[in-house]
Amino acid sequence: MDGQLCTENWVGRVAVVAASGDLDMLTAPQLRDAVQAALAKDPTGLIVDLTSVEFLGSAGMQVLMETHNQTDGAQTRFAVVADGPATSRPLKITGIADLIDLFSSLDDALGNLTA
Repeated sequence: MDGQLCTENWVGRVAVVAASGDLDMLTAPQLRDAVQAALAKDPTGLIVDLTSVEFLGSAGMQVLMETHNQTDGAQTRFAVVADGPATSRPLKITGIADLIDLFSSLDDALGNLTA
């Protein structure tokens, strides 16, 4: 099994959790854990970077919505980087893109959250 990897990087007080590979029911808990670990450090912003994700399943989208709901009204701003048919398309089809801040590049997301 090619396990999905999540990495955590910081740009100032903004946490960037990057996922790669397939984001499905088997790997979504890893993303959830990585997001919760980053949020526990009280960032001003949290970016989930899906640039290297090849498949985004409903379980992965559920983690994004949970994170949106958790950060909504909180001090932490939340954004998602998704570009391409594997990630941005399912987010748009399901309407999730209407609810979360979606960016096509990490630079755009960082520029928005650090401004």
